[in-house]
Order: sequence, then structure tokens, then C-alpha cells
Amino acid sequence: MLAAMVLTKRQHEVLSFLQRFMDERGFCPSFEEIAEGLNLTSLATVHAHIATLEKKGFLRRGFNQSRSIEIRRTAESKRAVAARSGDSLPLVGRIAAGQPMEAIEDARQISLGDITRHRASFVLEVRGQSMIDDHIMEGDYVMVERCSHADDGQIVVALVDGAEATLKRLYREQGGIVRLQPANATMPPIRVEAKRVEIQGRVVGLLRKC
Repeated sequence: MLAAMVLTKRQHEVLSFLQRFMDERGFCPSFEEIAEGLNLTSLATVHAHIATLEKKGFLRRGFNQSRSIEIRRTAESKRAVAARSGDSLPLVGRIAAGQPMEAIEDARQISLGDITRHRASFVLEVRGQSMIDDHIMEGDYVMVERCSHADDGQIVVALVDGAEATLKRLYREQGGIVRLQPANATMPPIRVEAKRVEIQGRVVGLLRKC
């Protein structure tokens, strides 16, 4: 499940701090020590991070016991501890899989670790149903390799008239026309002059919450 694998930058920092503290001292830190080590002013914030890490399967806590945090040594937790902020990818906004829509910048981060193998440079959340025959559903996340050129038939992020972005298969036709083809038999293609289309990247992967 995507939700169980993805950690925010701060959650990575908390998990890494716990790992280092336990390796160096042989016991888990108190909430006060976690707050001090990470420059957090609120113990409630520490508690929230610990609860989230436990829910995602990275930690286990004893009931009503002090210093009872245990890191679960799963493959996912090892990757998370090893991750650095440079391993996270920007979730830059939402992309239309229906009619083109304005692409809006978003400052959030998604950490994908070695899933992407560093091929993707950003992630977009899909909105719409125009790519369902290619098994890209609304709410999916597409991993996009940033590039300005793509081959015919590839799924691309295309910017139309410098403002409206859409996710479609790219085809070049005679007369300098670009066809942005949906993967949904009920929807017509978008045909525009090539000079009006800017390729932002090509899709190299897909993530889906389950």
C-alpha cells in the first residue's frame, strides 16, 4: 500500500533520529529527548509523529510503558532510515486526464526511494477518466521523467498554449498537428498545432493507493 510506504521528510527525520539514538545508547529516547534532538517545541507533535510511524508499520510501542518504542526492522523501514531529503520527489500538483486544466504548483513531497530508480523527476496526481484503458485511474500518481521530447505513442504531460496541462498519448500527424489521444473510447482526441504544445515529460511509472 502506498500509504504504508510513503513518509514525509519530518517522519524520515524522526525515524532516523530514533535509529541513531538506539544504536548509540542501546535504549529508546523519551519524548522529551526526541523533541530536543529534533528541535520540536511540542510533545504533542512528537506523539503525533510516533503514532503515525506506528500506524504505517515502522514502529511498535508497548502499552503505557516509558521508553518502549521498538523499530520494526522491515525492508521498508531500512529504506526509510537510509533515505535522505534528496530521495524525495516534489508532488507538483494535479494533472487533468479529461479536459486540460491549469497546472497548479504544490510544495509537498513524496518519498519514493528506490522505486523510481531516479528516473522520475516529479509526481502528478491524476484527475479524470480519460486514461482508464491504459489502467491510469483518477487518484493514481504518475511518475514523470522531465523531458521536452517524446516518441509517438508515449504517455506524456503536455502543456497546451502554455497554460493547460493534460495527460495523454502523443501522436504527430501531417500538417504540423499533434494529436493528444485519450485512452478512453468515449472521449475524443485533442488536435492542436505542434507549436501550441510543449512536452513537460513522459510517464515512466504509476503508483496507486489500495
